[in-house]
Amino acid sequence: MRILVATDAWHPQVNGVVRTLTKLADAAEGLGVEFVFLTPQSFRTFAMPSYRDVRLAMPRPARIAKLIEEARPDSIHIATEGPIGLMVRRYCRQRRLPFTTSFHTRFPEYVRARVPVPGSLIWRALRRFHAPSRAVMAATPALARELTERGFDNVVLWPRGVDTHVFHPRAIDLCLPAPVFLSVGRVAVEKNLEAFLDLDLPGTKVIVGDGPARASLEEAYPDAIFLGEKHGEALAEIYAAADVFVFPSKTDTFGLVLLEALASGLPVAAFPVKGPRNVIGDAPVGALDHDLRSACFAALDISRQDCVEFAANYTWEASARAFVDSIQAVGAGPGRDGTEQSRFVA
Repeated sequence: MRILVATDAWHPQVNGVVRTLTKLADAAEGLGVEFVFLTPQSFRTFAMPSYRDVRLAMPRPARIAKLIEEARPDSIHIATEGPIGLMVRRYCRQRRLPFTTSFHTRFPEYVRARVPVPGSLIWRALRRFHAPSRAVMAATPALARELTERGFDNVVLWPRGVDTHVFHPRAIDLCLPAPVFLSVGRVAVEKNLEAFLDLDLPGTKVIVGDGPARASLEEAYPDAIFLGEKHGEALAEIYAAADVFVFPSKTDTFGLVLLEALASGLPVAAFPVKGPRNVIGDAPVGALDHDLRSACFAALDISRQDCVEFAANYTWEASARAFVDSIQAVGAGPGRDGTEQSRFVA
């Protein structure tokens, strides 16, 4: 099977959508499934307002059609609701081709952090975007239930994974005053990092990541350590060297960094909001509290081994299987010859 994935988020962006799609494609190879990505790299782009590190594509209908037809996919999946996602959706609708979608970003909260737009309007637009989808994939049961309650149809579960070969406990010393409280992710307004950086905590606060708010936060919080973007083993070593992973975001639907931290033996401190609640639930691997400082102190007493055992339940192989199964379950794709197929042959 060949699956074309249309995404507005792609390298060199560093975020959960890009990491998820990359890991998904790698794991799907073992299932005999090939992924082809339709990304901003094929188009002219412009910097996103208020976030110049993210570039939005300017796709043309003819170019979209040419790329899809050259790929000859058995199925089309639209991963994002941006310009590429909208144009691929239009292509499929005009040709009456089935497609699937996934829900990665809580845009109502994301937008409201920047401009005063009513969340109800954005939810309405999102429902309209996903309405023709044969399957709207959500990362957790709680998110799937929420989308269903908000009027989304055909919602299915697509769990995420973590690479435990990379993220695992190890003896690392950052040579910083302990305890080390770590946060990893985009340094942007929607991540609510000030809620972490404002806390009166012992030891050291460490921020890994880059983004439009980094310069202003470094200036405002000179006692915190900003390490910039880190990847692979360098990132894994930082996780393993920390004492608590602090996740102040209130807008994430999932947060792959939570699984990376837990796989590294790092307990989580977070607000009791949908992202962390969806991942951790009632498991004894994190402290969720409206008082984030109290959560940070409570997390210091959590068993690191419990965190490792919890994360071991999430694999990219299982994630890829769930994704492919959902696509096969809903039926058809355009077919290698450009005609709609009634079923898939894996």
